[in-house]
Amino acid sequence: MKKTAFMVFAVILSVLCISCNKEQSLQSYLVESQDKSGFMSIDVPLSFIQLKTNEVPNDVKEAYRSIQKVNLVGLPYLNNEAAYEVEKKTLLTILKNSKSYKNLMRMDVKGMKISVYCNGDSDAIDEVIAFGYSKEVGVGVARILGKNMNPAKIMQMVEYLKIDPKEFNFQQFNHQILDIF
Repeated sequence: MKKTAFMVFAVILSVLCISCNKEQSLQSYLVESQDKSGFMSIDVPLSFIQLKTNEVPNDVKEAYRSIQKVNLVGLPYLNNEAAYEVEKKTLLTILKNSKSYKNLMRMDVKGMKISVYCNGDSDAIDEVIAFGYSKEVGVGVARILGKNMNPAKIMQMVEYLKIDPKEFNFQQFNHQILDIF
């Protein structure tokens, strides 16, 4: 009887501790940001991600097929220092405190600080996160979900991507975002 009561108490205490966890996840941040004023949010259809030609190495085709979903969320700077700093700090905290994401690399591209994180085994990644910020562009995060993605093959695939901003209607986005590319 005492064991049963103790087990019930332990289960209730565990549930309470888990439900009281105040740390925000990247998933909850992405969902909440879709409804925030001033934010841009897009789920990129895989049809937008095209290869330049059908004649690409098998590794590139394999990397392309491993991608399942791409999400982008961003807040253009638009001279709103306070909002920019809050969102930057929030994302930095989420990524720093997450036990799921491993930092792959950090770089500075045209004044924009970019960090790339991953979730999964080194040769079979399930999630890639690219987080970047600058006062010229704003703050944003891209999440690529897939199955058994290989970072080396994904990087190789990038060389074969057909990226032509003229083919897409990016008018809903801040024109400064295209300056990154």
